[in-house]
Amino acid sequence: MIKPDFEKTGGLVPVIAQDYKTGDVLMLAYMNEEAWKKTLETGKVHYYSRSRNKIWLKGESSGHVQLVKEIFLDCDLDTVLIKVDQLGGAACHKGYRSCFYRRLDGNELKIVGEKIFDPEVVYGKKA
Repeated sequence: MIKPDFEKTGGLVPVIAQDYKTGDVLMLAYMNEEAWKKTLETGKVHYYSRSRNKIWLKGESSGHVQLVKEIFLDCDLDTVLIKVDQLGGAACHKGYRSCFYRRLDGNELKIVGEKIFDPEVVYGKKA
């Protein structure tokens, strides 16, 4: 089976999620081999949480699941690009469509992204 080179990267590879219709970059997260296999088996993107040390289905709490449309591996097999159908419209746990919702403007971060939901309503106070 073709897969990322998890051994070369210490067990985790970076994964870029991109909207398959617009080309917008939605987020960057990580996968281990188990998350890779679950993603291929289910057609829904699974990631590995470095802070919680566990596999998680994107959208398991919010319902904003990412459906796989296409998967690309880079030339070194150590980075993954997944083109997704982002259900619910938001990829970011802060409630924005993309995790890249702020642009550096001089010495400040300016919010330029679209906020889709209130994280306190979806997750409680922890977000």
